[in-house]
Amino acid sequence: GPSGVRAQALDADGNLVDDFIFDSGQGEFEGKILHVRNAPSPAATSSLAIARMIVDKLKEQFHIKEL
Repeated sequence: GPSGVRAQALDADGNLVDDFIFDSGQGEFEGKILHVRNAPSPAATSSLAIARMIVDKLKEQFHIKEL
């Protein structure tokens, strides 16, 4: 069958990271942005659950009561 390319994060030991990585930036943007990295498959089929997780993280990081 056809082949493809899949980007996935590795930890410091070279092992695949199986979960999301939340990063709030560095330097002048530290704490002002939220990066969500490493969305492993099947991200599309669980997109609503992922969205809820991101909203919860945003509310926590930016001290927001409701979105």
